[in-house]
Amino acid sequence: MPNTLKKRVSARILPFVGLLLLVPLVACESSHIVETAEETPPSPAAELETANSDCGERGKLQSDLFGSLETSVSWTGSEMLCENMLRPNGEGVRLRFAGDIDGERLAFIIAIPGLERDQSAVELPSNVTTTVEGSGRFFSTPNLDVCWTDVSDQTPLVETPDTYTLTGTLYCVAPLGEINGEAAVSIPELTFTTLMRWSTP
Repeated sequence: MPNTLKKRVSARILPFVGLLLLVPLVACESSHIVETAEETPPSPAAELETANSDCGERGKLQSDLFGSLETSVSWTGSEMLCENMLRPNGEGVRLRFAGDIDGERLAFIIAIPGLERDQSAVELPSNVTTTVEGSGRFFSTPNLDVCWTDVSDQTPLVETPDTYTLTGTLYCVAPLGEINGEAAVSIPELTFTTLMRWSTP
């Protein structure tokens, strides 16, 4: 297994063609940068600004990644950050897990639109995003046809109302393509345990 997650995005160099064309080129390039920024998807982490943050005593995440990010992940609750939130209009949940791999911060965001409170279920269609934070690299599923989640357990916490220990396994039958790139990452299976709060703080 390689020791680095590698491949950070390199800076682009603006072409300067003659001193007399300098001003028009800069103006044109500035317009291009604005258009590119508008087309770039927002960071999934921005959607978790109101998230609850706790992995719980049983928190864990385990997976093997292949392709452009080739590594094994095995985190316990004390080794990672877990965040969760309800999706808009009560359509399921969004879970986020982040931890360090070889000195870099790797994050997984799993959206499960069909999950309901106090429910165990199989083959729930899921969207998944994986990113090396700070690198500008995002890998994501294009739709709900590539990955699904089996939720094996939702156990309520007696001491914390509306909060459950959530255990599940994510399966993906096709790679996650890189946003604004041509690389891809495969996550055949990912198991997790975290806390899920079914109410807005």
